[in-house]
Amino acid sequence: MKTQAFSRAGILLAGVLFAAGLLSQPAMAGNWQQNVSVGGFNKVHLYTPDSVSAIGQGRGLLVVLHGCTQSIDAYLGANLTQAAEQYGLVIAVPDAMNKAGFGCWSYWQGTKARSAGDYKNLITLANTLVADVNYQIDPNQVYIAGLSSGAAFANTTACLAPDVFAGMAVSAGPSIGTSSSGAIGPCETANVAARCAQYAGSYASHFETQIASIAHGRTDTTVNLCYNEQNANGMADLYNVSQLSGENLISEGSSRTADETLWQNGRVSMLWFNNVDHAWSGGQAASGSYINGNSINYAVYLGQYFQDNNQRVNRNSPPELSGINVSQQGSVVTVTGNASDVDGDAITVTASFTDSVGQQQLASVTPAPTGNFSLSSRVLADDWYQLSVTATDSGGLVSSIYTEQLLIGPPPPATAPELSELAVAVDGQCATISGRVFDLNRDLETVTVEFSNATVAADISADLFSAAQCTLPGGEQTALITATDQGGLFSAEQLSFTIDAGQNATLDQHISAGRLDYTNYANCYLEYSTASFVLREQLITDNQCRWQDDDASCFGPAQNCSAAGPGDDAGDDGNPPAPPPEDCIAFTTNNYSHKVAGRAYSTGNPYAPDYFANGSNAAMAGSTWGVTTLSSADSSFWQVGACPD
Repeated sequence: MKTQAFSRAGILLAGVLFAAGLLSQPAMAGNWQQNVSVGGFNKVHLYTPDSVSAIGQGRGLLVVLHGCTQSIDAYLGANLTQAAEQYGLVIAVPDAMNKAGFGCWSYWQGTKARSAGDYKNLITLANTLVADVNYQIDPNQVYIAGLSSGAAFANTTACLAPDVFAGMAVSAGPSIGTSSSGAIGPCETANVAARCAQYAGSYASHFETQIASIAHGRTDTTVNLCYNEQNANGMADLYNVSQLSGENLISEGSSRTADETLWQNGRVSMLWFNNVDHAWSGGQAASGSYINGNSINYAVYLGQYFQDNNQRVNRNSPPELSGINVSQQGSVVTVTGNASDVDGDAITVTASFTDSVGQQQLASVTPAPTGNFSLSSRVLADDWYQLSVTATDSGGLVSSIYTEQLLIGPPPPATAPELSELAVAVDGQCATISGRVFDLNRDLETVTVEFSNATVAADISADLFSAAQCTLPGGEQTALITATDQGGLFSAEQLSFTIDAGQNATLDQHISAGRLDYTNYANCYLEYSTASFVLREQLITDNQCRWQDDDASCFGPAQNCSAAGPGDDAGDDGNPPAPPPEDCIAFTTNNYSHKVAGRAYSTGNPYAPDYFANGSNAAMAGSTWGVTTLSSADSSFWQVGACPD
């Protein structure tokens, strides 16, 4: 037996990779976002690392599926964040929408198709996260894993969509296409390769570059151990690769080990977790329902396995920028520096100049043989600009980005930050306040939100901010949002919203109160036993409601809504109330701020900007920092002057 140490030295890139243009860092990098509604799921735990992947472009994505009776909260203690940070992986842990049996992913029933049930939801989840530029996910580094029923469902999903999932991880899972009784009874024989190919249909060609890790705890007495080899051999047959001789001992410290078997080119790995029962192997200090800490951290193993064996990424190194210098002569900006590529690929350096309303100018140059380059903008109008400089090689790989803010023209007067597009999202007793903040002087210091039970410093990304707070009391609430700059100038706005604290009681008490009945008793009891839990009334039809918990796994019968019912704001005649009449609004500020807010536009003349009111096209006195009052009755047609009396 050959022994190898478990590598924990994942390569972290210092810079943030950008596919194109100016992308902002995710506001929640390095933190769990819990119970996010995304990709067809009501509840997804998301972790976005501060790091990026050492291969390809951007980050990887690992979707992890829970097992039967297992809450997604269990994976908050499974050490997934170690793998996320070490290998640049966004982690997504969704709660199944269409559960069967004891909260299982229903791998044994229903239509197996890309457009069906949770298969569709998982594909949508992956594609939605990849499409969101804030996560910076490389579409060639999307993986899916799971435990038990989640493992079988992950395997089936990866077979249905091999174009989406570059790799899979099956832990203690019965083979695809087997029955529910086969999971906890005698081993069912399954032709995994044939079934997987059948599920893929016209997408089967993507199996040529897919990889799979199959794992099982040696002391598992729940799911038959036969499935580990059956699944590994089946995927190897599908990929047409041969098993390598010998075993490797994978170790994490001296006491946590697993035995590894590999197939050609690392296309398939099979692990036996030593001293692990029917559970996800989380490594040292891992804990939680069906989470075991006696063997290696499987997520970290997967990070290394996927990094080493991914068949889809371009493994060339991206170019590097160094020695960047930015100079300004009047309204023209010049950028100099050096761009190099260790692979010797041809390089193009591009600088983008993005103004305050998103209009962009580009300038590109090919560096000299020494790597030195110099490029200049065209004449730029007076405004704030975001300068972004990147180097792209002939293979399409992009360097880390250099960014800087530039002011063209005279400095603006000291002005308080402006808040706009304020919104509140309520989930149970949690509320998230979000919006935009514009600071004319670019010296914003903080945005704070004062909730009824705490003041929270908002996360700020570019001009977007958000702040969340939970355990809010029920009833009418207000939140005070304050934006403050470094000079102490501030602006404040107030939002009102309502918190539904629900009804907190034991299962028997909920039944006695008529919120639940015995139809769904088993699911509710398995989840809460005799402990108290919260139910909230949810509208399900025009005049019917039901009481349910936060993940809708424990719910009562359809019945008449209590009082006016959730979300019922009808007038006394049963019809929705008429909208309030539109009132005239007026703003007095400098012409530049009117332009940024969309109330005005300018000719863009860099020497003598002319400003005009949107809608009326009325001329506005003064130049960039001239102060004008604009008014409107409909927020689209603006005119010079105050509102009429």
